[in-house]
Amino acid sequence: MCDVCVMNAVKDRMLSRRDLFRGGAAAGVAGAAAALTGTPALAGGHGSVRDMTHAYGPDFPTFFGVPGITMEQAFNFADNGFNLFNLSINEHTGTHVDAPLHFSADGKSVDEIEVGNLVVPLCVIDIREKADADPDAQVTPDDLAAWIAANGDIPDRACVAMLSGWAEKVATPAFRGADDGGVLHFPGFHIEATQMLLETTSASAMAVDTLSLDHGPSPDFATHYAWLPAGRYGIENIAGLADVPAAGATLVVGAPVHKGGSGGPARIFAMV
Repeated sequence: MCDVCVMNAVKDRMLSRRDLFRGGAAAGVAGAAAALTGTPALAGGHGSVRDMTHAYGPDFPTFFGVPGITMEQAFNFADNGFNLFNLSINEHTGTHVDAPLHFSADGKSVDEIEVGNLVVPLCVIDIREKADADPDAQVTPDDLAAWIAANGDIPDRACVAMLSGWAEKVATPAFRGADDGGVLHFPGFHIEATQMLLETTSASAMAVDTLSLDHGPSPDFATHYAWLPAGRYGIENIAGLADVPAAGATLVVGAPVHKGGSGGPARIFAMV
């Protein structure tokens, strides 16, 4: 079928569906209302949903300082009756997942992460005070111990997330913190805290509100190399951690499923 035929068919279908919706809207609303039984939208114990995802575009900061996405509009509504963009995306752009494959030769790709590890308890480690004083601050074993003392053991399969306050800097140069020599400065997980999580918990993920699981000036990506090859995954550039409790929320990670991927942008939300 020719391109013009396809576009005309789309327009005709849209017009016919519009008439159908006009005629059946009242009946549809009445039927939906009758079908409601009062079943809560969320599982017991959760009363709201919080978005944990940054919207991103070519201007969103990236680790290497170059745009992580390009968008080319192939069809537009005015001319074609529908919108469609061709995308070119660096997997590690915006709020995204690091799969084990990202820092290992044969780890699981993003499509192989078990779905049971994508709906998990959320533990928020708040280091904003020391990050305010030092952009190179790190989550340490002492920070983890303080969280455990206040909230109990880290739950099975949890996502342990660093709240540094960096999400508020995303539209400023301070988010990358690049100095005159090109070295980046932002918080991350210390390797000793990473080892503590690996050795004493079954946490499935760690998350940061910065560009990297390792702090900005890391010379060796020690946390990446310890965490990801162990079969755990990471989340970088997470948003909204200041709006959820330290314990008790459930994180839902909409990880991408392109085969063989080392990660990818994700829509993430928390049930609170």
